Amino acid sequence: MDTRNLIIVALDCDTRATAQRIVDQLGDECRFYKVGLELLTVAGPDFVEHLVAQGKEVFLDLKLFEIPNSVAGAVRAAGSLGVSMVTVHGMGGLGIMAAAVDAARAFPGLRILALTVVTSMTDEDLTDIGIAGSTEEQVLRLARLAGKAGCHGLIASPRDVAALRNALGPHPLIVTPGVTLPGDSPAEHARPGTPRAAVAAGASHLVVGRTVTRAADPAAAFRLVRSSLVQ
Repeated sequence: MDTRNLIIVALDCDTRATAQRIVDQLGDECRFYKVGLELLTVAGPDFVEHLVAQGKEVFLDLKLFEIPNSVAGAVRAAGSLGVSMVTVHGMGGLGIMAAAVDAARAFPGLRILALTVVTSMTDEDLTDIGIAGSTEEQVLRLARLAGKAGCHGLIASPRDVAALRNALGPHPLIVTPGVTLPGDSPAEHARPGTPRAAVAAGASHLVVGRTVTRAADPAAAFRLVRSSLVQ
C-alpha cells in the first residue's frame, strides 16, 4: 500500500501564495489536500480547480449545515469543481445529509463525509449546547445516522476510530483530523492522536496540518509522517 494515498495535507492558509508555496514544496510527495473555509474564502474556487488540474485530490471541508436545498446546491457546486470529498454536519440531521448524498450522485467520484463531533470539542462543550452524554456517545449516534442517510464516510477524531470500526464495520471511510507526530503540539484539538495509532485503529485517511505545513522542510516532514505508519 502506498501510504501517500492515506495522508491529506490541510492547507489551512490565509493566502493563496502561502498555500501554493506548500504545494510546490511538497511536489509529488503529496497527492491529497484539504481546502477549508479560510483558504476557500481568500483564494476562491479557482484554486481548488487549479489543484485538481495538477492531478491532486481535494477534500473540500465545508462542514455544510443549512437547509437541505442549499446543502444540495453546495454539493453540486463542489462536484463541478472536481473535488473528491466534501463534508456535511452530522448534527444537521438526516434530511440534510440525505440531500447531500442525493446531490452527489451526479458526480461518481464525489464522496460525502459526515462530521460527527469537532475534534476541539469536549464533553463539557456538548453539555453547553444541551447534548447529554459523552463525545464518544455522540460520535456513534451521529455516525449511525450518517449511515442511514447513505453517507460514504465520517469525520472523527483519532480516538474515536476504533469504536466506529467496531460498531460500523470495515466499509465507511473514516477521515481523522487532529493527527500529529509524537511530541508535536495538538494545537486546538482536544482529542488528538498519532498517524500510526489512527491507522492501526482503522482510519482510512489522515488529515495532517501544521506538522507538515509549518515545518522548515514540509517534504521531509511529510516523509516522516509516512515512515511513522510503517515503523
